[in-house]
Amino acid sequence: MALGITREELDAWKAAVLRGEIAFLTHYWTDDRFPGMRTVTKAGCADLERLSDWCRQNGLNPAYIHRRDRYPHFDLIGEKQKEILIQEGLTAHIARFRL
Repeated sequence: MALGITREELDAWKAAVLRGEIAFLTHYWTDDRFPGMRTVTKAGCADLERLSDWCRQNGLNPAYIHRRDRYPHFDLIGEKQKEILIQEGLTAHIARFRL
């Protein structure tokens, strides 16, 4: 469940993903497997080849792309999340979610 974002933000991310863009969505999140992590950034793209290439270019393993639904994405957490957000010029995500 995505917390801390609006329906419009989610819809805009979904539309960008379906257009084949690399799109980013940061939201609050908890998962018992990752104690201490409170946010995730989803890097999504419906073009799996493009998303896989993006992962490799950023030192990420494309095997961890979530492919099960209509909106394929790679979950970014922790330091790598912040590193990618800075690299992509998405400092507003960092400020908004106090990363």
